[in-house]
Amino acid sequence: MKKECVTMLLAGGAGKRLGLLTKNLAKPAVPFGGRYRIIDFTLSNCLNSRMYTVGVLTQYSPLELHKHIGVGKPWDLDRMEDGLTILSPFTVNDGGSWYLGTADAITKNIHFIERYDPEYLMVLSGDHIYHMDYDKLLRYHKEKNADVTISALEVPWEDTSRFGILNTSEDLKINQFEEKPIHPKNNLASMGIYIFNWNILKKYLEADARDSVTNHDFGQDILPAMIMDNRSLYAYRFDGYWKDVGTIQSYWEAHMDLLEESLSLSSPNNNWKIYSHDSNFAPQLINQQATIRHSLVNNGCIISGSLDHSVLFENVQVADGAVIEQSILLPGVRVGENVILKRVIVQENVTIPSNTRIIAESTSEPIVLSNENLESIS
Repeated sequence: MKKECVTMLLAGGAGKRLGLLTKNLAKPAVPFGGRYRIIDFTLSNCLNSRMYTVGVLTQYSPLELHKHIGVGKPWDLDRMEDGLTILSPFTVNDGGSWYLGTADAITKNIHFIERYDPEYLMVLSGDHIYHMDYDKLLRYHKEKNADVTISALEVPWEDTSRFGILNTSEDLKINQFEEKPIHPKNNLASMGIYIFNWNILKKYLEADARDSVTNHDFGQDILPAMIMDNRSLYAYRFDGYWKDVGTIQSYWEAHMDLLEESLSLSSPNNNWKIYSHDSNFAPQLINQQATIRHSLVNNGCIISGSLDHSVLFENVQVADGAVIEQSILLPGVRVGENVILKRVIVQENVTIPSNTRIIAESTSEPIVLSNENLESIS
């Protein structure tokens, strides 16, 4: 059962900044890209990188997420000796608790990791959009003879307060980790992707668990402690597309990014596919009067109106005379005649009555429509 590297995928986030999109849904389970869910990108990266031993740590509102993941079949992780295992918080004889932080989530599952006696532990987040070969990251970790390797990329300076910032020397050795700094020294941000030498990390996790004054968090506690102890931490520069879809604005932007031909994420790539469940809807039907410009339209859709720079998930219907611009329509949406939508995100199975007009100005956040707020907004 020994495995060189075990992967722990943190998928328990509530995603509160996504508002209505995560009201009853864990952030990694939020639909994305016309036919996927956010977690599909990380799970597909695991498959494409040949990382086959994956523990998925869930917590907040996990029903839909568990249903979607199942035994990991779409990602070829339904295996006998390793594969995908869902790890939810559990109680033991002395009681139990929710995961108290990212580090605590790993600590509470040491028993799972130890089954495979790994040399390395990779920790991932299940709520980012990107393609990445984790095997290259592991090779880099070995080449640097590092105790910890953190994947990082440069972010806009105005966004640095949202991330953990890595201060490094020229050879990318990390000498300081600043969690969401107000006045950062640089803009090299952690992507929340870590590789640890397991025997070293385990000691820090156990010490953290005994500490009564801690946040039980990698960014706030574990990594600073390792730096203080002069452990060997290195940054791995990532130069591809990566998006933290943690806000309504970033979620909308990421969908608009899918429509950019220059992005590798949207280019056909038979060697790095994104896998998910296939709902087996019939092919789309585009009626004669429909006009479609630079949009993604998925199976089961029936289009009679006009689409421009929009993403339509499966089984969406757009009636005659409707105009949809820069919008995202999740599965099962029904758009009536002569409806106008601009910069709008419509949740699953919402029916928009004919002659409705909803426009979000370019200076404001996109509008999210649900069955709960449709009447008040329209």
